[in-house]
Amino acid sequence: MNQSHHGQHLTALYQAFNERDLTRVLAAMTDDVAWPNGWEGGRLVGQDAVRRYWERQWAQVRVAVHPTGIHERPDGRVEVRAHQVVRDSAGAVLDRSDVCHVYAFRGRLVQGLEVAP
Repeated sequence: MNQSHHGQHLTALYQAFNERDLTRVLAAMTDDVAWPNGWEGGRLVGQDAVRRYWERQWAQVRVAVHPTGIHERPDGRVEVRAHQVVRDSAGAVLDRSDVCHVYAFRGRLVQGLEVAP
């Protein structure tokens, strides 16, 4: 899969995440996806664990993540630089930050995510 396809694919996934469309986001992941639990700590494995994590998180805070740059790393993983805004349930901003997400793919599906410095 070429870089432009990864970029289009990931941009669509961020849009689906921001729209809280879990069905669309999870359909783009492998069944055994490995995902960081950035909110509570640790790692999650599997679509069901990721779904439950986001449902818990979204009950407490609203997170919006917007890609600012996407490129393929030499090892084949794809790096997404993004701006993230976290709001409480009333809409007050709790955090604004720039993040770096590094994705691994199995075929067309996201196999894993790491948050990089």
